[in-house]
Amino acid sequence: MKIAITSQNRRTVTAHAGRCRRFWVYDVEDGEIRERELLELAKTDTLHEVSPAIPAALRGVDILVSTGMCDNLVARLGRNGIQARQTACDEPDAALRELLA
Repeated sequence: MKIAITSQNRRTVTAHAGRCRRFWVYDVEDGEIRERELLELAKTDTLHEVSPAIPAALRGVDILVSTGMCDNLVARLGRNGIQARQTACDEPDAALRELLA
């Protein structure tokens, strides 16, 4: 399973998922993290800019986690097979552990 977490500043989970250009992407298998990599999108490739599509780099993601995203984005992600989840966790690894618990 691939899980993307918004992290515009590369340190914390950030809001405004539609305009976010940086995501920590985790490959998780059987509840264990197999890989963690930073995905950086061009400004023209953000969820906001490519609407109503999904950026090519985020295709294949199963869950997108952020501290904030609008209802329209949640619906668009769902139509593209991506679950949208919101978290109150500031730290990406903690947000992932919370999601997997």
